[in-house]
Amino acid sequence: MHDERELGIIRRQLNRLGVQIVPWGDGPPTTEADVVLLDADLFPIEQVPALPIDPTTPIIALVGIETPSRLKWLLDLKPASFLIKPIRSAGLYSALVMAFGIAQQRTEAIERIKHLEFRVKSRRLVIAAILYLMEHRKLTEAAAFALIRRTAMQRRTTIEELSAEIVASGGQVPLAIHPS
Repeated sequence: MHDERELGIIRRQLNRLGVQIVPWGDGPPTTEADVVLLDADLFPIEQVPALPIDPTTPIIALVGIETPSRLKWLLDLKPASFLIKPIRSAGLYSALVMAFGIAQQRTEAIERIKHLEFRVKSRRLVIAAILYLMEHRKLTEAAAFALIRRTAMQRRTTIEELSAEIVASGGQVPLAIHPS
């Protein structure tokens, strides 16, 4: 930020909240930031800045110029919260609470997506294991899946992990619970 009045307001509010302020300056921050306050008006809108921060770090954008192109640029930056300039003493705490809440939701969503992508990729292994059991043990599809599910529960592992073992060993994995 260049505006000393606004910078003073932000410093006072953050100090009241017990937040340590690390100015960014000309280079990247030297420490991990928990939140980044970014004056969005200081950047050219040709491209979204490559910020040397963890993508899950919440960004609070300080917005003064509200042109459509600037707002589009700001959306591409994906801030977790924003403050409208000129900065006042009210609003910073709300912006921080919103930023951390949004950042937590984004992190949880990213983890959930990774988990679901893994499960989707693992479905091929589950299907291969079911087909193997159907062919070699002469089971129906439902019985083969039930056998895999029961064995996975007994071993306290996932269906996907057990299926990978079955496929990798060519069906040599002992399946302790036999279908009735």
